Amino acid sequence: MALAFDEFGRPFILIKDQEQKTRLRGLDAQKANISAAKAVARILRTSLGPKGMDKMLQSPDGEVTITNDGATILEQMDVDNQIAKLMVELSRSQDYEIGDGTTGVVVIAGALLEQAEKLLECGIHPIRIAEGYEMASRVAVEHLEHISQKFEFGTTNIEPLVQTCMTTLSSKIVNRCKRPLAEIAVKAVLAVADLERKDVNLDLIKVEGKVGGKLEDTELVYGIVVDKDMSHPQMPKQIENAKIAILTCPFEPPKPKTKHKVDIDTVEKFQTLRQQEQKYFDDMVQKCKDVGATLVICQWGFDDEANHLLMHRNLPAVRWVGGVELELIAIATGGRIVPRFQELTPEKLGKAGLVREKSFGTTKDRMLYIEQCANSRAVTIFIRGGNKMMIEETKRSLHDALCVARNLICNNSIVYGGGSAEISCSVAVESAADRYPGVEQYAIRAFADALDSVPMALAENSGLQPIETLSAVKAQQIKENNPCCGIDCNDVGTNDMREQNVFETLIGKQQQILLATQVVKMILKIDDVISPSEY
Repeated sequence: MALAFDEFGRPFILIKDQEQKTRLRGLDAQKANISAAKAVARILRTSLGPKGMDKMLQSPDGEVTITNDGATILEQMDVDNQIAKLMVELSRSQDYEIGDGTTGVVVIAGALLEQAEKLLECGIHPIRIAEGYEMASRVAVEHLEHISQKFEFGTTNIEPLVQTCMTTLSSKIVNRCKRPLAEIAVKAVLAVADLERKDVNLDLIKVEGKVGGKLEDTELVYGIVVDKDMSHPQMPKQIENAKIAILTCPFEPPKPKTKHKVDIDTVEKFQTLRQQEQKYFDDMVQKCKDVGATLVICQWGFDDEANHLLMHRNLPAVRWVGGVELELIAIATGGRIVPRFQELTPEKLGKAGLVREKSFGTTKDRMLYIEQCANSRAVTIFIRGGNKMMIEETKRSLHDALCVARNLICNNSIVYGGGSAEISCSVAVESAADRYPGVEQYAIRAFADALDSVPMALAENSGLQPIETLSAVKAQQIKENNPCCGIDCNDVGTNDMREQNVFETLIGKQQQILLATQVVKMILKIDDVISPSEY
């Protein structure tokens, strides 16, 4: 852009490459932005709730993903529009922070923008709408605090945690065996949780999948499962009370750093070289034996000769184990990762009660289970399923369940699901609108209407009459003053979510409302879009 003056000294602006740029200003820009964001929200609207549909996405290289998880759908979708990208980031930030509710947050944002569009057409200034939304979101978040309930759980009483995880899993493809999966998720989180500090490190939970078997065969292993087998087929398949040496140095003779050549012109010289190599290997294996190791796990490979020697010396070994897995094995067994053979000492060995190799089905697939570890703070969830897509989707569903269990350990407040919290907030925000004079009250009422979009979508996806069902539930909530009435998606016959055991985490719901409001405010404040036009 350049500033120039005409002959009367009046400034005017030159825009470079003007014919190649498109420019939207004022209301047009806002409407274009709002319609882009609404388009994204409309895609996710149908996958909300227990009866929500799944989406099938094909990546450019032909890989197919079938998923119900909002964040995954948007990540995989190739979105060009900048405002639609904001929606993708909105769902991603909900995923990073809370892990669950990624679909709902986009639906709320889409509904807020839809309401904002009506207000803009009435001639209300976008900043006033944004301020009204901000006030309304504060009211809603406080109201959520007010209707939330704390529940107590301990290492023995895990039922409340399981119930909340089941709510999360009920909208996924795995809902037919949500009970066992929810229990697995809760036990895994409790195994690695630090209950005094109310902190959970989800990196300690490894989720591993293998095609074959059925979903019901999914199991929780208090230890580590590694997708490797013993380096020599004749090594023992089961080791009890194993002492594990975890090495990151290769089992092979040192290569000269500089480019030297070794000229061998007689047989004797070749023999001495070979003996030298063999002695080197011998020393290595002997060092591992001397410190008392009964299993060697190595990040690198070994020569066949080393393998042969290890086999003869009865020292089972596993090679090519990845760095992340090595760290988890070290955490689980209480061992140290040893970078050089010279540093091997008995204190640095990890201990495990049982190391076994397990083979699956008729294929030659084998995996190594390291169980009964000294420090069982690292666990593995081992998923089985009919096909690869099923396993990937189960991993994503379990990730949501693990995040919900973690959030409950950090903050044990819950609100009731099934759209009941949103309806209750909507009623509260509606009544709060009367306290605000000025134009903002229109925006606050619009916020209340937008909150109804979640229960409305739930009813729609469940095949109920959306408006009738919503108004009936809302009337019941106001009449009985009971914030637990929600949409009866599964046709149980009661609207009370306490009886249906549908819970959601309080921080998850609050985060949804706050994030959606922030993004909507940002979109409303844009009034000029200059973009390069397509050639």
